Amino acid sequence: MELLFTTFASALAGFVDAIVGGGGLILLPALFSAYPSAAPATLFGTNKSASVWGTAFATWQYSRRVQIQWRVMLPAAAVTMVAAFAGAWLVTQISPAFLRRLLPLVLLVVLVYTLMRKDMGRHHTPRFGPRAELWATCTIGLTIGFYDGFFGPGTGSFFVFLLVRWLGYDFLNASVAAKLLNLSSNIAALVLFTYKGHVWWHVALPMAMANVAGSLLGTRMALQHGAGFVRGMFIVVVGALICKTSYDAFLR
Repeated sequence: MELLFTTFASALAGFVDAIVGGGGLILLPALFSAYPSAAPATLFGTNKSASVWGTAFATWQYSRRVQIQWRVMLPAAAVTMVAAFAGAWLVTQISPAFLRRLLPLVLLVVLVYTLMRKDMGRHHTPRFGPRAELWATCTIGLTIGFYDGFFGPGTGSFFVFLLVRWLGYDFLNASVAAKLLNLSSNIAALVLFTYKGHVWWHVALPMAMANVAGSLLGTRMALQHGAGFVRGMFIVVVGALICKTSYDAFLR
């Protein structure tokens, strides 16, 4: 029964994550609910080992329909991976607990700003030339990749927001780029968790297949409905993240 429950949650997480990120908001609580006695690191590793496949397939599907600036995104993805490794190492040295109360406030600023700027992310108008765009994207990858390795919640939303606000992407193109960057940080984390033995492969494999199925459906809907639909999903996911992180920080 637990495996059936987590497999369904993985499919739903893949659907949401493919559109705008935030799949961990669904899958991680499901894993903790289904396996309350398991070590948290094992559940984190199992989550990554399932979700990384959905993210990979979403990236591939998007790349067939939306132009990706590979000369910019591949170096940024490499920087993201290294930064995620560094963040994961640092979390073994110091606790990220101080971020718990700060995160809901940062997400609230992101949400309010997005709601106030109604035209933000509706049109794809990149602001920089190739060299400047490379530096800006690598800076985003370095910062958010490190955050993902060190703490993690809201990573996809932060990638999307910065790509829209700073680089001038629309929400659809930002979601595509965010998938590639997030895939890099997830691979870095998965390598670390696998090396430490924190993956339940018998649980992860059916979850991975479900995650891919949900991801393919989410990708199709995002491509069909465009930037406006992705913006709406972004608002919903950030709102849910605010509720979840606020509960974790102030009510638990």
